[in-house]
Amino acid sequence: MSIFLSILLAVQMISAIAMIGLILVQHGKGADMGAAFGSGSSGSLFGASGSANFLSRTTAVLATVFFVCTLLLAYFGSVRPTASSGSVLENAAVTAPAPAAVLPAAPASGAAQIPSK
Repeated sequence: MSIFLSILLAVQMISAIAMIGLILVQHGKGADMGAAFGSGSSGSLFGASGSANFLSRTTAVLATVFFVCTLLLAYFGSVRPTASSGSVLENAAVTAPAPAAVLPAAPASGAAQIPSK
């Protein structure tokens, strides 16, 4: 189960970093207006409008993967361990020996020789 949670956490981190990168690469809707007046180049690697569809869909897929990983991590993090889980604290509470009766011991110092009123 620990390996599954580690893999799930790694997938979540990779999808988050990739999603941040894709969001930063995309241009906003106002960028098209600037390109219409000649202040920016409208050509790109994917064409004039092809990049918006590709990047938008990839971002949506990564966001879905991120949210599914988050929900699964939250679910598995809230699952209560069973008796057979091997929890150290539960095993210590079950197998702890009963405390022995404490007998009063003689004081190690001369405090017993001080008279009390």
